[in-house]
Amino acid sequence: MNKIRMFIFIALGILIFSCNKKLKEEKIATKINIEDTLRIYAMQTKGVLGKNLINAINKQGTEKAIEFCSTRAIVITDSMGTALNATIKRVSDQPRNSLNLANKDEIAFINELKEKISKGEKLTSKMTESNGKTVGYFPIETNAMCLQCHGSKDSDIKPDVLKKINLLYPKDQATGYKENQIRGIFVVTQNN
Repeated sequence: MNKIRMFIFIALGILIFSCNKKLKEEKIATKINIEDTLRIYAMQTKGVLGKNLINAINKQGTEKAIEFCSTRAIVITDSMGTALNATIKRVSDQPRNSLNLANKDEIAFINELKEKISKGEKLTSKMTESNGKTVGYFPIETNAMCLQCHGSKDSDIKPDVLKKINLLYPKDQATGYKENQIRGIFVVTQNN
């Protein structure tokens, strides 16, 4: 009788341990899948914005592309979020549009990314939980094209473009960048 109880006890222990291990593995796999999904959403949004921006620059020039950004960038970002059942936003510690101002936590991550760049380290994303939802933070790095509107006022941005920026964004903080700097981050939250 004691051997039977001992056998049942051991069998239950093994069963509970293996179920627990399986649940932990599934939870880890789910987190990885969510991170990949949110990263894909950020990259898809970046791609759509980039395609539209390049199209505006090629068809109408950089000056007119500033108008495109002022009227369409947030709308396109929001539309991507709706299409992907997520909340997507672009934020910066040096925003052009005040609606894109990063909050305290977002600024902290932007500063972490800047520190990584200064040390020559690889940029990474960050995942957090907020109100029971997973939130992904993904870096936005400047490239040569960005400098037409976000570079040095003295050497990168043409006078007519700078005039348009100042007209549309009187409180602009988004100039003075060089290539491969952190312009901001995508913040992506999966909606349920």
